[in-house]
Amino acid sequence: MTKIFKARYYKADGKKGRARALPDKLFDGVVNESVVHQAVKTYLANQRQGTSAAKTRSDVAGGGRKPWRQKGTGRARAGTIRSPIWRGGGIAFPPIPHSWRQRLPKKVKTLARRSALNDRAENDRVVIADLPEMESPKTRDLVAFLSAIDVPAKVLLLTDGVNKNLYLSSRNLRVVSVVPFGDESVYDVLWAHTVVIERSALEIDSNLKQPGETDLESQSSNEETDDA
Repeated sequence: MTKIFKARYYKADGKKGRARALPDKLFDGVVNESVVHQAVKTYLANQRQGTSAAKTRSDVAGGGRKPWRQKGTGRARAGTIRSPIWRGGGIAFPPIPHSWRQRLPKKVKTLARRSALNDRAENDRVVIADLPEMESPKTRDLVAFLSAIDVPAKVLLLTDGVNKNLYLSSRNLRVVSVVPFGDESVYDVLWAHTVVIERSALEIDSNLKQPGETDLESQSSNEETDDA
């Protein structure tokens, strides 16, 4: 039997409502740690630019003449002053620009994302909220909302589509990240202590109904009436 997770719910004014059931299509209780580890490694590898480089002995200018004759000087033989053992010479095994790009199969990506969200849900770190509407970017308003819903440490806000004003409001907050729901990476989810999902983003999900329950939209309207 699939475990049904519930998450705290907050309105746009920061007031707490009744806990909501999370859709079992995404929050099914499966946490595959090995797949999550693989996804994080792939993400970090893909962040590398791969532009580091150094010169070999053939790339360093100069050194075209043999510094001294092969025999008779009493010194070690040398063919160029740009040898790696010489000061000012090339690097023996230098880094060469190349791509660190890795890829994961779509099913593995999906499983890793679901596992990361399930891990946060199991530890009561998933919050559903109606995010405040902002006519213009206001960091102060975003900080006030996060303080009202009492989410500690790092916060990942998953919005219903691109929310430009909310994103701009969070840019100078080091512990807040705003990403459209569905575009978050496994690393984003694991980076955050708390994941705040906009309620309308969950409603757009293709499977909204829980066993024996109505969809989230009708459930929300009923609970708002009860809360009132």
